[in-house]
Amino acid sequence: MNDFAKLFLPAIRWDAASGYESSRELIDLALERGVGGFIIFGGESGAVRALTGELRSRSPIPLLVGADLERGAGQQFAGAIGLPPLAAIGSLADSVAVHGAAELTAREARSLGINWIYAPVCDIDVESENPIVGTRSFGCDPDEVALAVALWVKGCQGEGVLACAKHFPGHGRTTVDSHAELPAVTVDAETLANTDMVPFEAAIEAGVAAVMTAHVAYPALDSSGVPATLSRKILNDLLRDEIGFPGLVVTDALIMEGVLGGGEASAVVRALGAGCDLLLYPTNLATCIDAVNLAAERGELDATRLELSLERRRRWAEWANADRAPAVIAERDRQWAEHLCDRVVHSVRGTPRTLSAKKVEVIIVDDDLGGPYPPPSREPFVETLAANGLTAQVYDMPSAGDAEVVVALFGDIRSWKGRPGYSKCSLEAVADALDRAHATGGSATIVQFSHPRLAASIPGDAPVLCAWGGEAVMQRAAARVLAGAARSGTTTE
Repeated sequence: MNDFAKLFLPAIRWDAASGYESSRELIDLALERGVGGFIIFGGESGAVRALTGELRSRSPIPLLVGADLERGAGQQFAGAIGLPPLAAIGSLADSVAVHGAAELTAREARSLGINWIYAPVCDIDVESENPIVGTRSFGCDPDEVALAVALWVKGCQGEGVLACAKHFPGHGRTTVDSHAELPAVTVDAETLANTDMVPFEAAIEAGVAAVMTAHVAYPALDSSGVPATLSRKILNDLLRDEIGFPGLVVTDALIMEGVLGGGEASAVVRALGAGCDLLLYPTNLATCIDAVNLAAERGELDATRLELSLERRRRWAEWANADRAPAVIAERDRQWAEHLCDRVVHSVRGTPRTLSAKKVEVIIVDDDLGGPYPPPSREPFVETLAANGLTAQVYDMPSAGDAEVVVALFGDIRSWKGRPGYSKCSLEAVADALDRAHATGGSATIVQFSHPRLAASIPGDAPVLCAWGGEAVMQRAAARVLAGAARSGTTTE
């Protein structure tokens, strides 16, 4: 077993047909080579718990087991509790809500065997054309984002789970998706320091365990034009020496084109040389480990610096795997989460009225189809309307004059989608549905499952209710609000 394998965290993905068995060959190889951890995507809660237990029992070293849980454990794992996007929580300007969301996420993560959460997003929502940040950011004001970030870090790590500030030194100004190509942020270094990096410094001051790098170029910080992940000037000179970050530096996923210009094996060697400690989501694990070993043997990578990375990983893995009281999730936690989801649903145009018990025709306009990963089911919205006493069904177009029409417009931020906002086709579909509802004498309400600012592009003058994102918990919250059944007064006490 080579120590440098400990610097890798390959990905395990749930498959609807075979569960984690489709990753069995990778799991066996990774444990045989002695990796330092894993990132897990998807799965049923019981299966996740069984998998993480197996990984730990088979590994001779304490593992870091991470997951993308920006919106609660339910973002990835079926049966777990989902939460609103960070932008929605940030909009409440409620420190208790931010801290509570982090605590709940971390506690449930730990109950599933996850000890590293790749959150909070520290990027600032300063570019409306950004295709990958949007609702994932706490907001547009650097000081307010910094406050929320610090609260989130303290809430998460207070529950014994590593937090991760991402994507350093800031992904908020990009206009292309780093999953698909290398973006560049061209503002000057002073703007970056006084705006974009403020939340990262707050996270570091709060004791954040890890910082994730951006696969983004910053010419003002490194004129070579390489992404931050591969830049020694950004990671060593700025993050380590100038800002003074002592924790783990982890790459963003190595499946992303923003870092793969020279190939994956080259990227992992260059990332370690630039100052990264851990390498997330390699696709060709054996080749990448061998490339690092060879580079170390040839002296292309500094052995002393690699030993520092190994020591940082060991120290934080031991912290994350320390004996703690069992993490317990109770019904009041689910009620608190539902109340939080209901709180963030709000009107952005007109005044959507509470639906009556007569026929409700739901027209789904889905701008999230396509891409490598399917969007969440849209059934929770209609099911929750029906569960609250409404006769609700999905229609292609409004059909009855006595019906109440609800246009459910989905337009999330999604990897590889390549743009924010709604397509022309989606907006035309909304206009057609509104015209048909008007022609038949029915009333119409639009529920948009995306950023509030996108309401400005929606045609017509029908009321618009904003539910921030298309995950199941927000679909249910929007349905409860429309049905007049929003949960209120629930606390975590």
